[in-house]
Amino acid sequence: MRFDEIDNKILNVLQKDSSLSQRELADQVGLSQNACWRRIKLMKDAGIILGESVRLDPERLGLGLTVFVMLKTRQHSNAWLGDFRRRVLAIAQVVDFFRIAGEYDYMLKVVAEDMNDFDRVYQRLIKEDGLESVTSMITMEAIANNRALPL
Repeated sequence: MRFDEIDNKILNVLQKDSSLSQRELADQVGLSQNACWRRIKLMKDAGIILGESVRLDPERLGLGLTVFVMLKTRQHSNAWLGDFRRRVLAIAQVVDFFRIAGEYDYMLKVVAEDMNDFDRVYQRLIKEDGLESVTSMITMEAIANNRALPL
């Protein structure tokens, strides 16, 4: 799919507030409602727009602790990796999960109520056979979090 400036405007506006009505969005980007809807549909069909979500304030929901966990594995077989991924994704507190290059193999973003809640997650992780090391970094302040993609 080819992008133009209008597509970028649509995506930038949606990243800031996806709750806008079609009319409000079309007005902001300078299109008719139908033309705006067609462009959004094309971007959804192309897999560019993956869905819509609501950003929540974790602190106000009692999830005041954010921890980045770095994992190094000894196992790299496809079977082990598939099982490992399923087990990590079954932990509700793991909100982001990345396979990375460098010293570590995986990075998790964990949100938890407090240190006791995180320790329960940590205990589940270290039970995992095949892990060489687990390093946790506790955040003190979110300076920038869930920023819009640069378009």
